[in-house]
Amino acid sequence: MDRRSLLTVATGAVGAVAAAQIPAGAARPAQSGPSAQHGTSAQHGPAHAGPGRPVAAFNVISDIQGDLRDLGVALEDMNRTNRTSAGLAVAGDITPRGYDAEYAAVASEVARHTHPRTVAWAIGNHEFYVPKWRDPSTLAQDTWPNGTTEDSLFRSFYAFAGRNTVYAEHSFGGIPVLSLGTERYMHYHDPKLWDEVWLSEAQLTWLEERLAHWARRRKPVMVITHHPLPNTVSGSHNRLYSRDYLQADRLLGILGRHKDVFLFCGHTHWDLALSDWYVRRVVPGTANLDGFSVINTGAVQTGYTDDGKGGEVTVPGTFNQGLQVEVFRDRVVVKARDFAAGAWLKQITVPLSTRI
Repeated sequence: MDRRSLLTVATGAVGAVAAAQIPAGAARPAQSGPSAQHGTSAQHGPAHAGPGRPVAAFNVISDIQGDLRDLGVALEDMNRTNRTSAGLAVAGDITPRGYDAEYAAVASEVARHTHPRTVAWAIGNHEFYVPKWRDPSTLAQDTWPNGTTEDSLFRSFYAFAGRNTVYAEHSFGGIPVLSLGTERYMHYHDPKLWDEVWLSEAQLTWLEERLAHWARRRKPVMVITHHPLPNTVSGSHNRLYSRDYLQADRLLGILGRHKDVFLFCGHTHWDLALSDWYVRRVVPGTANLDGFSVINTGAVQTGYTDDGKGGEVTVPGTFNQGLQVEVFRDRVVVKARDFAAGAWLKQITVPLSTRI
């Protein structure tokens, strides 16, 4: 178990007790600055999005981990900047540990605020941390899994998300949004593994088919997943996050064929102020020399950045970040937002290879 996981679970009991009282979601980095470009496909800086209204606008957040106060702040800010939002995508770590009471607390907090009707929830590693606890107040990792079954963890997520599979497709104003996630918590299957992502052949085939379906219809596709793919956005070159996917090459091979795929990932909590918050990932052998877009989602709960020594360090002060995504007929504009400060951090405009 990594340092971050231990730190988070060891300090999660206080929030969980409160939640239980509440009744029953090879890359090349981008350059910052108004005139910087990435290849021929991405333009950065605070330039206006251009004429016309977006086909759809939506928000992406991740890593709530029981921080209900900051979740409320984020929801209020998103409603101010995107009142007609077509959807909200949450890229995993919805709860601190995956207890039903923690899911209920998140649902209760979301219900307290104006939010889009459609919410796409992706599963994260923190949704599997119940087995590390004897009860919501007692950390007991030496007796893992403390009577908790793997199946019960998935059933809790399914009940919350309102579906019966980890992977799913939603529509945000006609824009397809595909959620991916692990279908095994690997420590149940291999004592040497913990939070690594395992994708079934059914999920990979489904992804392949859905991307091909929407490519034929000339639609950009938004893909939501918790863990970053290797050699993409902030943190994914770091030893802490470079081997999260057990089938990374297969997943990259599927995504890499499509120019108009936008993959959003969390898990690292790394600061959206970093230059590689957005990258184009080119996958050799896919015949797509332009690659596909990968975007870091920041985090609602606690921020981190590179410590310059192969690890990470906490970002000081209040941290609460996410994205607003605006899909036009010929381009996608992604804006990084500081919800706590109510301020835009940066944005990027990515031309689409085909018009919607």
